[in-house]
Amino acid sequence: MSNPPSAPNRDPSAARESAVEQDSVDGTLEKVAPALAGPIRTTGFWGAIILPILYIPVLITGLSTSFEASVFLGLLVLNLAALYVGHAHRQ
Repeated sequence: MSNPPSAPNRDPSAARESAVEQDSVDGTLEKVAPALAGPIRTTGFWGAIILPILYIPVLITGLSTSFEASVFLGLLVLNLAALYVGHAHRQ
């Protein structure tokens, strides 16, 4: 009887740390403003968590005017930017 081929040992935490290290090494933010990279990433992380709360009043009042639709789209774009900037934040 032959044994089935074993899958490579994949540690999810090692992969995550490798991705964070890769982002830190190749990150433009760390190259442009190394002293501010940590606080900017922290702000992006928490902003990505808090910003969706602001969707609620906009959606409750409706998107009937172009101003309300613009505010909603602006919040959405800001949230996506915060997600991108804050995704490498570690606690």
